[in-house]
Amino acid sequence: MGKYYVTTPIYYVNDEPHLGHIYTTIAADVLARNKRLCGEDVFFLTGVDEHGQKVEQAAQARGIEPIELANQVVARYESLWPELSISNNDFIRTSSERHKKGVQAMWRRLENAGSIYKDFYEDWYCVPCESYWTETQLKDAECWDDKHCPDCKRAVEKIQEESYFFRLSAFQDLLAEHIKANPDFIMPASRRNEVLSFVEGGLRDLSVSRTTFSWGVPVPGDEKHVIYVWIDALTNYLSGLGFPDQELPEHWPADVHLIGKDILRFHAVYWPAMLMAANLPLPKRIYAHGWWTVEGEKMSKSKGNALRPADLLAEYDADVLRYFLLREVPFGHDGDFSFTALKQRYNSELANDVGNLLNRSLAMLNKYRDGVLGEMGEETESDRALIADVKAMQSEVAEALDRQAFHLAIERISVVVRHGNRYVEENAPWALAKQGDDARLNSVLYHLVETLRLVALQLLPFMPTKMQQMLSQIYNQEVATENFLYAEQGGWGLLKTGHQCAKPTPIFPRME
Repeated sequence: MGKYYVTTPIYYVNDEPHLGHIYTTIAADVLARNKRLCGEDVFFLTGVDEHGQKVEQAAQARGIEPIELANQVVARYESLWPELSISNNDFIRTSSERHKKGVQAMWRRLENAGSIYKDFYEDWYCVPCESYWTETQLKDAECWDDKHCPDCKRAVEKIQEESYFFRLSAFQDLLAEHIKANPDFIMPASRRNEVLSFVEGGLRDLSVSRTTFSWGVPVPGDEKHVIYVWIDALTNYLSGLGFPDQELPEHWPADVHLIGKDILRFHAVYWPAMLMAANLPLPKRIYAHGWWTVEGEKMSKSKGNALRPADLLAEYDADVLRYFLLREVPFGHDGDFSFTALKQRYNSELANDVGNLLNRSLAMLNKYRDGVLGEMGEETESDRALIADVKAMQSEVAEALDRQAFHLAIERISVVVRHGNRYVEENAPWALAKQGDDARLNSVLYHLVETLRLVALQLLPFMPTKMQQMLSQIYNQEVATENFLYAEQGGWGLLKTGHQCAKPTPIFPRME
């Protein structure tokens, strides 16, 4: 049995969950569910980043302790994920003792490798981004006059303090070589090129401790220093697997870290350099997705257009949101969340295509055969074309998901659904029934139901609840889809003569 490890970033607790958080987490969940169906031993990790100066400041602004703020936000995530059918194996908190133990173990490994040294830091720091900037960088980015961060455009502050440093510069050539030798290490290609340009432009040693606040993991042996929040946060990918009790956890290295493009540099530069210094394997892939706008506008609290997951779930089924977010935009690109587009996708692809094929097929089976699959006649060219399309779909969907091309995977399934609806028109079961051509009618109905079963299996990672309902109608009983495997349920022809299907119940009623 192969092992598969997928992660989301850990989400900051200085704000509540939003559309970007659910997008990354749904994508990770689809990958995890797909690999479980492949029979792999999957570990899917998500969680929260509770430490750092901006969390401490956010808590102070509310007159509470940082851990109180963290607890409030964690409760929102832990209640939200089941509502979205998120099947994570673990939820890591950076305030947990197991994580602190992992961070301090990582620090010692870096220190023992000679990659940590103490010096004096004097430069500019962006609290919201938790990133450091030199005067040269600010000037090059034309941010010098008003002293704002090139990334988030908010004010940077001058910092002068004793600090530990990580010898990031020592890994510049190694990192560039690794990126060039492994084209799929950073995806999409535009992000890979961006990172490679940054690395080849020169890496400076990184300040990795602070003394001006206390909300974080203390440096082992020098507790007036707090470990830089990004060393802290990135180590979650190991501590969540049991590091350092397991020096090399069995699911490491990660198959894919899914992240937003705003934190690409931390994941694609700092993290692999840390792992190289610690003599640990690098993740196989870092995939940075784009940002969402809403109805063509950037989301912001001031505009009042920030989409709250609770509001979306009050209006739309979780499976519909899961489907739309991964269908609408190629993963890695920026996208726009439009309520009109969501309704159009739903009505055209789910209600009209999938729902219609299910309803009309099971309705005809029940009308003409009391819901029972009968003895088939000879296979026709039309039958063979549909079977070939279904079989090709299975391998092509797997290949698309291995590239995180979610929209292409869904489109390939949609091709089969549209083929199924054409097959109905081409073979006209109502005419066969009228003519009394029982064997051919049985064949047509069988091919439709079997196509639907295998379509539902491929859509199961995307819409686990809706597809469980669809499969329950096909099998005429509640099915435990969490135990399904492609190897056992994925072959054509598993439904046998005499199998009873249920009467259809619409699972995708039209959205007005």
